Amino acid sequence: MPSPRTERALARLADLTPTRIVADLDRYIIGQASAKKAVAIALRNRWRRQHTPDSIRQEISPNNIILIGPTGCGKTEIARRVSRLAAAPFIKVEASKFTEVGYVGRDVESMVRDLIENAMDLVRGEREVEITSEASERVEERLLDALLPAPIAAPAGAASPSPTHGDANEAPGIFLVGSAGSATTAPVSDGEKDRHMRTREKLRTLLREGQLELRTIDLEVPASSSPMFGMVNQPGAQEGMEQFTQMMQDLMPRKTKRRSMTVAEARRVLLQQEFDRMLDRDEVIAEAIERTEETGIIFLDEIDKIAGQRGGAGGPDVSREGVQRDLLPIVEGSTVQTKYGMVRTDHVLFIAAGAFHVSKPTDLIPELQGRFPIRVELLPLTESDFVRIMTEPDHALTKQYAALVASDGSSLTFAPDGIAELARVATICNSRMENIGARRLHTVMTTLLEELLYGLPESGSEGIVVDAAMVRLRLEHVSQDEDLRRYIL
Repeated sequence: MPSPRTERALARLADLTPTRIVADLDRYIIGQASAKKAVAIALRNRWRRQHTPDSIRQEISPNNIILIGPTGCGKTEIARRVSRLAAAPFIKVEASKFTEVGYVGRDVESMVRDLIENAMDLVRGEREVEITSEASERVEERLLDALLPAPIAAPAGAASPSPTHGDANEAPGIFLVGSAGSATTAPVSDGEKDRHMRTREKLRTLLREGQLELRTIDLEVPASSSPMFGMVNQPGAQEGMEQFTQMMQDLMPRKTKRRSMTVAEARRVLLQQEFDRMLDRDEVIAEAIERTEETGIIFLDEIDKIAGQRGGAGGPDVSREGVQRDLLPIVEGSTVQTKYGMVRTDHVLFIAAGAFHVSKPTDLIPELQGRFPIRVELLPLTESDFVRIMTEPDHALTKQYAALVASDGSSLTFAPDGIAELARVATICNSRMENIGARRLHTVMTTLLEELLYGLPESGSEGIVVDAAMVRLRLEHVSQDEDLRRYIL
């Protein structure tokens, strides 16, 4: 059974019915209804699986999906948005970066290790939110200790206790050893304690009002790890070296160094230290592994690049087919060794994607095809889709550029005919050159607004309206010149 925290994570899916998932995806992605339905059903099936009888739960496999469509049509964005909806560990990897054992390249198991790292960040972030209030209170006390150290008892016979700027963790009433070797201190008077507390409360008020952010204090911070450990822990090192490095660092004494920093900088450092002190690392690891196994999503992009031409005279490319055979046990379900422990991939959801211009899904080895039972073909984007992409999503490209211009004190408005003309130019460029889908809108928009963005803010705060005439004036010479169009648009 999942832990209570993992059950709470899965409970978020209770209200995410397939129709609600698709409706949320519609806020960011235009069209591709069939792909949205497929991933919505796959996501909902995770919640359904958790509510099945124990005897059959482990037998229910995830509905792995292959999204087939040209670049820029929304494949990656659909997978990314779904993972955010479910607050699930998610990574995007390119299948072409992997290679079979014995060749130069990344090991296919590295995708699982990357996924558990993502899960660690996700779980730690959620728990930090829960304890932020308590941790902030502790940080405030430590900042006050550094700003106003506690009074220390003076040697007996001294005229008055001298102020000290010693370690903030020293307690009042420390014994100072005299020349004869005997303890000769006078206790701190009640009046001094009372004055200290009144001053401390005044500083607390100033600290909360933000008036001490630039005050400099000395703080003990952990020293950086030895360069030797950094060399051992380089990317590409053998599996197990990270565990060895961590073990050696735990055995070595903790070294600290004293640094001067502002209160604002010290607050960030101390807050991280309090998080490290309050969080149980073993519990975070256990939940991260569980979340990875129960809710993890791996997006395998460019899977068509490892599909060989099966049945040809020369046979399939050995390296491509080798990658597929190495991927097979991970997708089918296996146990992968990571620095946090063993992670099973039986119920990780795999979403593969590819354009399949040259190869076809049937060019994949049959065993791998069988592990992706759901196939969805995404449609190329049309001119009307481009108009919707620039107007309907919550963070449409036109809204992004308007926000950028507004930061320089000006305003940018897109007229309906201007948006229609931009969509027409983008469609023409995609048809005459490589079809890169909605990404063409970025290149067209950047070329259109290049002079405007270059001249701000010196050009003044007069509002700019992008209409059809402006688009034709600035882009006509580019769209008509084939050589310029190829390199600029």
